[in-house]
Amino acid sequence: MLRMVLLHDSESKVLAIMPAQSLLNLSVVWKQTHRQLQPVRHEDVCRFFNQDALQREAGQKKLLSLPLLIDPQCLKHDKSELIELCSGFSFPVTRADFAGAVPCQLSVTTAEIAAEQPSGDDETVITRAVERFTALRIKQRLEDTLDLPSLSPTVQQIIMLRSDPDAGVADLVPVVKVDPSLSAQVMSWAASPYYAAPGDVHSIDDAVIRVLGFDLVVNMALGTGMGKVLKVPKDGPRGGTPFWLQSVYNACLAEKLCKQMPADIRPQPGMAYLAGLLHNFGYLVLAHLFAPQFSLLIRYIEANPHFQLHQVEQQVLNVTREQIGSWLLSSWALPEAVCTGIRHQNQPGYTGEHAHMAQLLYLANRMLRQEGLADGPLEEPAPEVYKTLGLTPEQARAALDKLLTEDSAIRALSTMLEQPGQVA
Repeated sequence: MLRMVLLHDSESKVLAIMPAQSLLNLSVVWKQTHRQLQPVRHEDVCRFFNQDALQREAGQKKLLSLPLLIDPQCLKHDKSELIELCSGFSFPVTRADFAGAVPCQLSVTTAEIAAEQPSGDDETVITRAVERFTALRIKQRLEDTLDLPSLSPTVQQIIMLRSDPDAGVADLVPVVKVDPSLSAQVMSWAASPYYAAPGDVHSIDDAVIRVLGFDLVVNMALGTGMGKVLKVPKDGPRGGTPFWLQSVYNACLAEKLCKQMPADIRPQPGMAYLAGLLHNFGYLVLAHLFAPQFSLLIRYIEANPHFQLHQVEQQVLNVTREQIGSWLLSSWALPEAVCTGIRHQNQPGYTGEHAHMAQLLYLANRMLRQEGLADGPLEEPAPEVYKTLGLTPEQARAALDKLLTEDSAIRALSTMLEQPGQVA
């Protein structure tokens, strides 16, 4: 099985062909062609490869008359199947079809990526990536080097409330009242037509107790607090799920799945919600810290939709969003269960401390990818994860189906997190 990636610039289109399970190394393409060829955006790719003409042999021959770059590995077989992953379009090819192609080492395997990764704990890996890809010099403490803003005292208090299973509205209202910005946001959320609160909202007590409730205020306050620290980059993957929409969906599904787990192994549902809400926070850190390389990372993600995101990040930056996100959240004193779960969320076989939290995030994210509500390659969740969590696939699917009926509520909440203080 071979795959093709349609690239273009102002001059023309180019077709890159490589083994289906490998990563397209765009740097090699640019060096070979002396052109800054970019992957065609997802919707345009689907439109191009769904043309009627390409369903016939004549159209396929014309497609292969485009300038071709081909990995030498693809020339080892007399016959192959050539597939375009975004559209699913495929057709059989022979070695003779590539007679005019330019051979070059386009692809990288997962094993080759893994072999190039620096050794050491996460902080060591992050330090080496910072030294290699930025102009920053490492100081005595990595936190000082990155010069990332700290959380506000209010957000730190909210984190403590979120971690306390005995905390309630009586503990939350005083925290909200002493922060003018958060007070204004809570009043704005409560006044939203979406919540249709009977009568006017006259006070913080009224907004929290009668309209919004403890969990909603805590989780939204944390989300907006984090959002103020690091902004969502404008140059995200084209066709990707909006950052806060997938964050809220992951949070809600992780919480629903958590509540269905057996009581003796179940994490705190509120903690599962928080971990889901922040599961992708490292993406914001990468964009902030590695700004010059971030655009390159996004193009690699677009060109390799079948590759796990953390593997693409390892190839481009030598560090992943999970590593740097969990490290930063830990330095901000977020609960250990949240930080560890986020760090190991792409490892279904992880059995260390807080493994159930990591596997909840893994399962929620993989299920949402199937619905186009989370970024990353489509894949069936590992069967052993259901068993470890004490869930059946049917239970998990029922939780997702229930969540999908609440789509308008999820989108309203994500809008509030994306635009703090505005009425949804």
